[in-house]
Amino acid sequence: MKKLSIFITCLVCAIGSAQNINDVLRFSRENLQGTARYQAMGGAFGALGGDLSALNNNPAGSAVFNHGLFTMTGSNYNRDNTSNYFGTSRNFDFNTSELNQIGGVLVFNNSDDEADWNRFSIAFNYDLVENFDDRTQVEGRSNQGIDSYFLAFANGLPLEEIVLDDGELIERVYEDIGANPNNPFAFDDQQTFLGFQGGIIDPVTNENTNTTYIRNASYSEVAQRFTQITSGYNAKYTINVATQYQKKLHLGASINIHDVFYEQIDLFTESGYDDDSAISSTTFDNLLRINGGGFSLGLGSILKINETVRLGASYQSPTWYRLTADTSQELNSDFAQRNPDIIFINFNNAVNLFETYTLKTPGKLTASMALIFGKRGLLSVDYDYQDFSSSKFSRRDNPEFINTANSEITEALTGVSTVRVGGEYRIQRFSLRGGYRYEQSPYVNGTTVGDLTGFSGGLGYDFGGSRLDLAFSRAERTTNLQLFDVGVTTPAIVDRVNTNISLGYTLNF
Repeated sequence: MKKLSIFITCLVCAIGSAQNINDVLRFSRENLQGTARYQAMGGAFGALGGDLSALNNNPAGSAVFNHGLFTMTGSNYNRDNTSNYFGTSRNFDFNTSELNQIGGVLVFNNSDDEADWNRFSIAFNYDLVENFDDRTQVEGRSNQGIDSYFLAFANGLPLEEIVLDDGELIERVYEDIGANPNNPFAFDDQQTFLGFQGGIIDPVTNENTNTTYIRNASYSEVAQRFTQITSGYNAKYTINVATQYQKKLHLGASINIHDVFYEQIDLFTESGYDDDSAISSTTFDNLLRINGGGFSLGLGSILKINETVRLGASYQSPTWYRLTADTSQELNSDFAQRNPDIIFINFNNAVNLFETYTLKTPGKLTASMALIFGKRGLLSVDYDYQDFSSSKFSRRDNPEFINTANSEITEALTGVSTVRVGGEYRIQRFSLRGGYRYEQSPYVNGTTVGDLTGFSGGLGYDFGGSRLDLAFSRAERTTNLQLFDVGVTTPAIVDRVNTNISLGYTLNF
């Protein structure tokens, strides 16, 4: 029995793993980040203002400040993911730490008490709106082998498209398949080529016109392990101006600049085939990288009805991202009956370059109300609405694929309502805080990504000219993690629990 080890590392057509619903959700949602006070109160600051991270809810919030200040916050992120896959449960716990917020505001108060325009503020703030660092592990015995993934792409493709002619380099053929701008199925054909050259699948006949393929592994069920490792960030830089009119109405506007980087590594191992199987083990690893930037606009107002009641309303425009993506793959299998000339294949130098694409994520409407109980405390409620089905991709070189992706977004995603509630109670220099938030699933089916529920708490101490804040927040939601887009389609059920502990310092001037 001859051993065939195939190691393939290549840059694959980006449309295979990016420019889909995952991109929309990845860059549309914002986790509860920001200052420690903001996190402790569940982010319910739309009608309150007076906090730099409140600019994410309502740009009018900077005009609530009475004086200038500087704030910085660091957070520890704990990700606790428990998966269940064909009855097997696995848990992965992961920690990272980041400086997630830093910013300041300048406040210019009008010395003329009779003037209508009482105050003007300029603010700058950096928020890590999403930390992508995470780990998930899935393990179980499945009746869907990795060969099902390759067969899903293969059947219908003529064999002559994936065989090597005399003198051809395997990496060049792979590169050429993916670089054909006139082929909307370039990624599919590359996966077929990969599975065939890797010994996972074979044609029914060796004729060039053959379009039917079979698996080389023999099994009734297989043992599978899947590890997903993600890292990166969605950082938002906010430039804000706001004003106060007749000491009652606050108006504000913001420009938001996004800097994004995302990396995802999927490590897949399969074994436990029948004793007489031509393949005894397979590993199939995928790497996805996305980077780019975006911008959005925000408008907001806060109306002070009386000394107790405040109302807020704001609009956050869609974010327009310009992104690039690349993927790499690595396949390793052993197989007994294959072309003896193929012993070791290395695709390290195979690179496919593809058109930059744009993504428009949904805008957001926010309505808020706050009750201020003198210097003793406050209670605040925010309601957000975002229509995720309105997200759109665009790309010049492959309109057919983009139209299909946009149709899938419209059908699969829906409008999302989010409710945030927060409160604060002051005891001399101490402040006690708590919050709750609920976010609906963005999917029509409600299960691919479930509803999110979270709670938070914290305390602060006012030194007079400065303040120290501590916050704890916890959010939980259940997701269906599909290992591959096709073939291996039975999802793992993953319970995701995100816990943040944040410490912030504020200096008044």
